[in-house]
Amino acid sequence: MELQLFETASGSVAVLIGEKSVINTIRDALDMMGHADYIGARSIIIYEHQLAKEFFNLRSGFAGEILQKFSNYQMKLAIVGDFDRYESNALQAFIFECNRGKGIFFVKDKTEAIEKLDQ
Repeated sequence: MELQLFETASGSVAVLIGEKSVINTIRDALDMMGHADYIGARSIIIYEHQLAKEFFNLRSGFAGEILQKFSNYQMKLAIVGDFDRYESNALQAFIFECNRGKGIFFVKDKTEAIEKLDQ
């Protein structure tokens, strides 16, 4: 798991690098968070394709468990992707509620992710 670190106005942000799914378990998410914290980042940007497909099936509970870890450890997260393609009303409502908060965001591109994490 490779993270690229860069600085923003409010601090360091880690970006998960890679073209394949790397967050397949809760342990993967915790390892990523630990690595980000170790290199000095309190915010992480990941891409939709880097998450196991079950993340977007709310019935699996996977998304809730991962996002709860981010909340517990007070680490911000931006997930970059095209979420309009998901037809689940529950998932769309979940994304809407997350985006109203201050710590977890579903965004369309890296620029928007940085903007949200900088708030």
